[in-house]
Amino acid sequence: MSRPSRYSPEQKAKAVRMVVEATPNYPSQWAAIESVADKIGASAETVRKWVRQDEVNSGQRPGLTSEEADQIKRLKKEVAELRRANEILKAAAAFFGAELDRPQKLS
Repeated sequence: MSRPSRYSPEQKAKAVRMVVEATPNYPSQWAAIESVADKIGASAETVRKWVRQDEVNSGQRPGLTSEEADQIKRLKKEVAELRRANEILKAAAAFFGAELDRPQKLS
């Protein structure tokens, strides 16, 4: 399980909006990201990742959206649980199958 983020989704969205609004005033997007990061107390790399993920989510950049990544994570967990259940059922079937193959003692 991952640790909780220090920043709420609202803070992340606000930082991304600030970068989008500030970019025209700076020579590059990175310069705007650094400025916003300083203002909110986050690292520039963290803010850059938020901006890139927002670009993916809005379709401006190719990649997995947050929703798709969450769905993949959920499906992987479900597959792992089903595999564990399948192994338990196989072991049970082998156990009970062996019981049926043993000769019965008749009294």
